[in-house]
Amino acid sequence: MPAKIFSSAILGLDAVPIEVEVDLTRGLHCFNIVGLPDKAVEESKERVSAAIKNSEYDAPNKTNRRIIVNLAPANIKKEGSYYDLPIAVGFLIASEQIKTNTNDKIFVGELALDGSLRKVNGILPTVIMAKKRGFKTIFVPSDNAKEASIIEGVSVIPLKNLKELMFHLDGSGEISPHPVSKIDDYICEEKITCDFAYIKGQESAKRALEIAAAGAHNILMSGPPGSGKTLLAKAFASVLPQMTFDEILEVTKIYSIAGRLGSENPLITVRPFRSPHHTASGISLIGGGAYPKPGEVSLSHRGVLFLDEFSEFQRNVLENLRQPLEDGMVTVSRAKETITFPARFTLAAATNPCPCGNYNDPQKECYCSPSIVSKYQRKISGPLMDRIDIHIEVPRIKYEKLTSEQVAESSLEIRKRVQKARNLQQARYAGENIQTNNEMSIKQMQKYCKIDQETDSILRAAANQMQLSGRSVHKILKLARTIADLSGEENIKRDFIAEALQYRPKDNF
Repeated sequence: MPAKIFSSAILGLDAVPIEVEVDLTRGLHCFNIVGLPDKAVEESKERVSAAIKNSEYDAPNKTNRRIIVNLAPANIKKEGSYYDLPIAVGFLIASEQIKTNTNDKIFVGELALDGSLRKVNGILPTVIMAKKRGFKTIFVPSDNAKEASIIEGVSVIPLKNLKELMFHLDGSGEISPHPVSKIDDYICEEKITCDFAYIKGQESAKRALEIAAAGAHNILMSGPPGSGKTLLAKAFASVLPQMTFDEILEVTKIYSIAGRLGSENPLITVRPFRSPHHTASGISLIGGGAYPKPGEVSLSHRGVLFLDEFSEFQRNVLENLRQPLEDGMVTVSRAKETITFPARFTLAAATNPCPCGNYNDPQKECYCSPSIVSKYQRKISGPLMDRIDIHIEVPRIKYEKLTSEQVAESSLEIRKRVQKARNLQQARYAGENIQTNNEMSIKQMQKYCKIDQETDSILRAAANQMQLSGRSVHKILKLARTIADLSGEENIKRDFIAEALQYRPKDNF
């Protein structure tokens, strides 16, 4: 009788159960793995053979039998080293070296040649799947145990080596389950390395960043070199609100699949702040590859994607941002498969208005010709600019203000207001499947962004005069809703609409 062991495969951000069937038949010795395995899975037979031998069991290459390993369902591509452990357990059961019931158990892990277990990626989605499917126990490498034990309802057995597992399965040496990890144990007070208090001037930019943080709105900062755009963006991370439990799980799943989780800190509890270089490729930004993996837009999910030197990015790379900015997700289609990754990030971009950086600067002369300025600004397309909620200018700081000893409002104080506004949004959108004002659909805007007749007349006049698109009008209403939340107001007033209108782009940067 063939042995059947359960494992998992990762498809996008979710795991699916995989049946690892091992059958031994008489004949010349061979060891074949079928079921659409990649090269890493095919090579597992060498690791499994050595690990079993060095764990003092009869290895596959010592048996005069044909060994067939089937990874079902066969239409799902199997990749990575997940299946070393289930293949080894399946062989030991099929060869009658151990006897155990594995119907409600899942096995995941990479074997070293000496039988020890190495860490693998994507454990968190596997445990979530195991709980949904009714599995009682999951066996994982000890380095993955903390990550796996975040989910309650599944017993997590940490393993150091194959021999230890065999003793556990035959009852001669039971392994205690890893205690359930509490998220609160991994949440610590974030150290603020860049505080708004020590950024001189730029009050209007700080206000705009506060609004962006409160409603998860996209923001573009334009100004001459050295005016503080990059510094403001780094300080932006210090005023972001705390992540909710659902957000922590969402982001941690992405980082687990991408292999970016540490053994000691298996949770992402601080909002991501990603800052790729302007030479980044489209695949690194959006995600993809032969077997699609998350890109920067997904790694910054529920956090900030900071694009410094925005105009220096290749135009075709920036155009890839259109869909995720609008939909909050990115679909990567390849010949072999199509995967959808979440990408609900806040875009923070910084750019110079021209190659020399002094265009429209009242203090320094711009040496760029009008055609060069126009070409430089056209690197960012109109549709992409229209998807950015807040456009602000960051002027050069005067020496007197730069050397002033006056300390501005701290990031901690700003974060309190941002957190209060986010709490209002979470309560308002409970059951709506959204979390921030920026995520509102048209139907939800009609419900939560009502304005009186006087305010409506102001917005109508501005839309006609500024020739605003429908998307721009909606973004103004969402911004006004966030400004109202920061002010603790239930209704959107005309002052809030007026402030939101100031953040629309001018003719030039």
